[in-house]
Amino acid sequence: MCAKQELCEAEKVSLICGLLRQSPPGEFGQVVRDISALVQDEKLVRREAARVGACHNKNNFTPIQINRCTVLLTHYNDLGGNRFFDPQDKFSFEFDHLRGVTSKPQLHGVMLDEGELWREALHKGLKAYVSCHFPVGNCCVFKKSLGKRQMFVACIEAHQYQPSNHWNSLWKSDWTFALTPFTTQVTGIFLLQIHYFKGANLHVTVSKSVSETLNVIGQSQFATDFVKFVKAEDTKFHVAILENIKALSEDIWGKNLRRKLPVTRTFMNWNKLLNDQHLNTNVSNTEVP
Repeated sequence: MCAKQELCEAEKVSLICGLLRQSPPGEFGQVVRDISALVQDEKLVRREAARVGACHNKNNFTPIQINRCTVLLTHYNDLGGNRFFDPQDKFSFEFDHLRGVTSKPQLHGVMLDEGELWREALHKGLKAYVSCHFPVGNCCVFKKSLGKRQMFVACIEAHQYQPSNHWNSLWKSDWTFALTPFTTQVTGIFLLQIHYFKGANLHVTVSKSVSETLNVIGQSQFATDFVKFVKAEDTKFHVAILENIKALSEDIWGKNLRRKLPVTRTFMNWNKLLNDQHLNTNVSNTEVP
């Protein structure tokens, strides 16, 4: 039985993991430090943070720098044992999710077959698009084999972490399709997360799924069509978000809140009001309306 005044270890673990899983992008380390201060059991917190941090990084496509290359940490290039590989530069490495440190890089052999040539063509086209349209963006294309089928997953990540200005944001998307003759079904999933924490604690999460059939004729043609499709869907998602924010602002701030808090656009001189009130209370035989 757990004591009434103190949680047992299982309950602490449940609470710690629950809070860590809610960590906004770019704030996992700060959440770990805050929980350590509250729980007063650094060993337990660090143990659970290392485990949850791995999921946090892979879910958010966390970019890291190694050998002057940017690599995304995802479920698609996870080799197990906290080891990941870079399909573009053909090497693998270990990553400490708690300290954010890479180690033990080594060559990772990849067969240069037709599927790899398609992957490289897709990566080249997608990287050119991301470099032009995202101020701080990263991408990677992964190849997976499911039986005799060649599957591809293209991942895009772009973030702005500005804790000094009290906000952080993450934009990510992944696009999945199989390499099949003539046509293929491309499925994309968007996710936008925003955290604003100046005088408030505002979390915004927006997600969307899209799907489209693209023709498959050649590497260059398909890479071009794929990038066009991604660009078009990115633009639609971006415009829809801006329109929703504008509508939300007009409905909440322009209508609902105005009914409760009328805006007079009049400056209230509180010092004058207090002085007048003081004089009125000191004048005898005078009624103050």
